[in-house]
Amino acid sequence: MSPEGGRWPAAVEDSLANLPRRPGVYIYRDAAGDPIYIGKAKSLRSRVRSYFQPSANHGPRIARMVREIANLELIVVDTEVEALILESNLIKKQRPRYNVVLRDDKHFPYLKLSSRDPYPRVSLVRKARRDGNVYCGPFLPASTARRSMKLVQKHFRVATCREIFDGKRRPCLYYHLDQCLAPCAGKTNEDEYGRAVTDARLFLEGRDTELRQSVERRMREASGDQRFEEAARQRDTLKVLDRLATRQRISHVGMEEQDYIAHHADGGQVAIQVFEVREGKVQTRREFTLENVETPIEELYATVLAQYYIDTLPPREVLLGSQPADQGLLRNWLMDRRGSAVRLAVPVRGPKHKFMEIVRRNARLAFDSRFRAHDSHTVTGLNELARIFGMTEPPNRIECFDISNIQGTDAVASMVVWYQGRPKKADYRSFNIRGVTGPDDFASIAEAVTRRYRRLIEESRTLPDLVLIDGGAGQLGAAVSALTAVGLPGLPVASLAKREEEIYLHGRQEPIRLDRHQPALQLLQRIRDEAHRFAVTHHRNRRRRRTLRTGLTDIQGIGPTLSKRLLTAFGSRRAVQEATVEQLSDHVGPRLAERIQRHFSS
Repeated sequence: MSPEGGRWPAAVEDSLANLPRRPGVYIYRDAAGDPIYIGKAKSLRSRVRSYFQPSANHGPRIARMVREIANLELIVVDTEVEALILESNLIKKQRPRYNVVLRDDKHFPYLKLSSRDPYPRVSLVRKARRDGNVYCGPFLPASTARRSMKLVQKHFRVATCREIFDGKRRPCLYYHLDQCLAPCAGKTNEDEYGRAVTDARLFLEGRDTELRQSVERRMREASGDQRFEEAARQRDTLKVLDRLATRQRISHVGMEEQDYIAHHADGGQVAIQVFEVREGKVQTRREFTLENVETPIEELYATVLAQYYIDTLPPREVLLGSQPADQGLLRNWLMDRRGSAVRLAVPVRGPKHKFMEIVRRNARLAFDSRFRAHDSHTVTGLNELARIFGMTEPPNRIECFDISNIQGTDAVASMVVWYQGRPKKADYRSFNIRGVTGPDDFASIAEAVTRRYRRLIEESRTLPDLVLIDGGAGQLGAAVSALTAVGLPGLPVASLAKREEEIYLHGRQEPIRLDRHQPALQLLQRIRDEAHRFAVTHHRNRRRRRTLRTGLTDIQGIGPTLSKRLLTAFGSRRAVQEATVEQLSDHVGPRLAERIQRHFSS
C-alpha cells in the first residue's frame, strides 16, 4: 500500500533504503513528531518494510496508522530480548495511540514497607518504585489495602504513622491499644521490631507457611517463658491466619506460584483478567480492557505478557488462555526477570484447566460490564441525539467541555470524550486557561475550544461528531465563534444548561426541552456531569499545587514533604508563621527554624 501521490515522505523513504538486518525497536512518528506506534523486530529490515509493501493486507486501524507515518526512528540492540525489554518500556512511557497498551483505568494501591529504615513503617502508596523498599500489591479493590494495613498494625504492631523514630516522642493511642511497638518513643529495639516487620512482610506477600512457623515458634517460646499475654497474642494471630486462609483457599489448584491470564474478545474489544495465585489463594486480580484491537490473539498474549511483567516479578508458572507468539523469546526474558525458569502453558485438562475456566468467565463478565452494560438504553439515547441534531448517523464520538474557577483564579477547562456511548478516559484532556483575566466563562470556553481543534486540524486528527458545552446560550455562542475562527463552522455543537436541563443548538432561537426520562437527555447529563467532575478535580489539584508553591515551599530547604509535616504539626500556615524558633526547632532543626522565622519577618 502507498500514500496518496504514490510516494512516502522523504524521511521515510530515506530510512527504508537504509534498514539494518539487526534486532531492535522501530518508532513511527506522525507529522507533529509524536510517536504513534512502537514495535520490536528480530530483523528491522524485514519487519519495517512489511508495513510499506504494496501487497500489505492491513486492517483498517493499521492502514490508517501507516498513512499517518511521517518519520521513523530505529534503535538497534544486540539481542531480541533487549528489543523486547526496550519496546515494553517505551510503550509504557510514551503510550502511542496505535499500540495495545494495558491500562487499569485506576492506579490501585500498594503497601510499602520502608525496609531501608532502621525502623520500617507500613504506608499506602499509589506507585511501586525501585528504591530498595518492599512493595506489596497492587490491591484490588483499594479497600483491601487499607484492611491489610489495619491487620498488620493490629497483629504485628508495625508503625503506620509518619512520626520521626528518634525515641524522644510520646507514644500515641495505638501503643496503649497494644497495636504499635512505638519506636518513636523508644519502647522497642531493632531486634524485636525487625521480627515484627519480617512477619508483616510474610503476611503481605502471602507466604503463610513461613509465617505460621514463625508465629508458632514465638508462641511456644512465650509460653515456655511464662509470658502468657504474649503467647495469647500469637495464638490470636494464628486464628486470624486460619480464618483468612479458609476464605481465600481455592480447591485443588495446588500450592505453586501461578498466574492465570485469560481473555474475552468480540468486535475488536477485549477484556483481560490476570489472577495471581500464591499458596493456593488468589492474592491479586487485575482487569484490563482494550478497544479497537486488530492484533491476532497470539500476538495480543505476547504483548500482555511483555507489558504486565515489565514491572511485576513473574511466578514459576504462567498459565494462559491461548498460546502466545514468540514463546521462546518470552520464556528467556521471563527467566531473566525472575532469575530462574518460568513455565508458560495452556492448561487443557485437570484442576488448572477448571480454574482457567473460572478466569475466562470473569473475563467475560468484565467484558459485559465494560462494553455491554446499558447498551440498549445508550443506543436509544444516541439515536435520539441523531434525530434531534439532524444527523444521518448517531454521534459516535462526543467531546464535552466545562470550565472551573473560583472568582477567576486558576481557571481550567476540562474536555471529556464519550466514544460509542461510553467514556474514553485515555482521551480526556485538561487546559490551564492562560489568555483570560478574571471570571469569564465565555472567553475561557473560546480559548479551550480554539486550542483543542486548532491542534486536531494541524495534526490531521479525527474530529468529533458532536461538541457539547456545559452552559447556556452564551457559552454555546463562544464555542461556535471559536470553531468558526479555526475553520470548522459546520461542526455540530450544542450546550446543556444545568438549571433547567435545556439543550441549546446553534441557529435555533428556543432551547429544546426533553423529558427527564428520555435516554438522550440522560446521556447528555452523564457526559456533562463527568466533564464537570474532571474540571473540578483538575482545578482543585492546580490550586493545591499553587498554595504549596506560594506557601512554605518558597523557603529554601523546605519541600512538599517537610511543608506538609509542619502544617500537620502546627495546624495552619499562620501557626507556623507565629511559632518561635524553639518550637520550630523541634521539627526542622535550629538553622532551618531561624530561616523560617527570617522569611516571615522580612
